[in-house]
Amino acid sequence: MGIEVRRFNFDVRAEDDPERGHIITGRPIVFDQRTDLGWFDEIIDDGALDDTDLKDVRLLVNHNTSMIPLARSRNNNANSTMQLSVVPHGGMDIRADLDTENNADARGLYSAIGRGDISGMSFMFRVDGAHWEGLDSDHPTRHITKISKVFEVSAVTFPAYEQTSLAARGLADALESAKAALESARAEAREIERRKQKIRILTEVM
Repeated sequence: MGIEVRRFNFDVRAEDDPERGHIITGRPIVFDQRTDLGWFDEIIDDGALDDTDLKDVRLLVNHNTSMIPLARSRNNNANSTMQLSVVPHGGMDIRADLDTENNADARGLYSAIGRGDISGMSFMFRVDGAHWEGLDSDHPTRHITKISKVFEVSAVTFPAYEQTSLAARGLADALESAKAALESARAEAREIERRKQKIRILTEVM
């Protein structure tokens, strides 16, 4: 399956740490939360991160992969500038140490989060397991059961799936990946049905 992007309207917070300086915390991935992606509803099942590759995850803003990462988790060790925590029945939390003294982008992000101008998070990932409910309906539900890899997490300007023209443009990448996932699932279902029909015909002939 291809790389997908999801944005959620869950709080990301800024805080001061006496030892490490300026810290942001947030939850870019949430379990068992139904989200309307326009094309379908989607739920990331509890346990979807059980075997996920989290060895190298970067912190960006609005999925801008051309920018210098503001933090990075490498093997999620204590020396990394970002730590990841998978919380059963919750999701995945992040805690990132921002270099606000030497990095203007980090300083700007910390300020925007502290002021409440940025309040959501997103992540880029690859799905390795999913199942669908009501695939033949106008608005099915997709359960993501296994995420094979998380590439990056982002603080995002437009986190929620709001039906406004500005938000829709900002969410074009997420919505396009959702549409592609649905089209792929429906094509696979049609192919399975076609093969079943062929087997039935051959059985009747014999």
